[in-house]
Amino acid sequence: MSSVSQPLPASLEQIVQRFHQISEPKRRYEYLLYFAKRLPPFPDEQKVVAHRVPGCVSQVYVTARLEQGKVIFQGDSDSQLTKGLVGLLVEGLSGLTPAEVIQLKPDFIQRTGLDISLTPSRANGFYNIFQTMQQKALVYHLAATCLRT
Repeated sequence: MSSVSQPLPASLEQIVQRFHQISEPKRRYEYLLYFAKRLPPFPDEQKVVAHRVPGCVSQVYVTARLEQGKVIFQGDSDSQLTKGLVGLLVEGLSGLTPAEVIQLKPDFIQRTGLDISLTPSRANGFYNIFQTMQQKALVYHLAATCLRT
């Protein structure tokens, strides 16, 4: 098995590099909370079962829309740390094409050092959020594929 991970999109690489530069776990959490604060307000009317991320202990919601061939994500959580994970992924994945989103592997979380600091339930939540975002991107990818055929 190769230890070389796939190249990340620039937006996500920048986030990963910044986390990688932070050696103290407490500072990583502070940076994660920074992403929670940067998330735009999530409309209450969007907090419905269809947008809920399954398998998360916290209430987590993610929506996606397509603008000029790029996926734009929005999200929220009732837990600040989980909201930070949502914010990290929203910033890192928004603006990518559906194909770019679905090709990503979640192993980039290891390069941030967060995987060591997160509780098992939060780490699991991260993967569930990531997977939900990929599934939403896949819908757009498949729709575009069907339109071309």
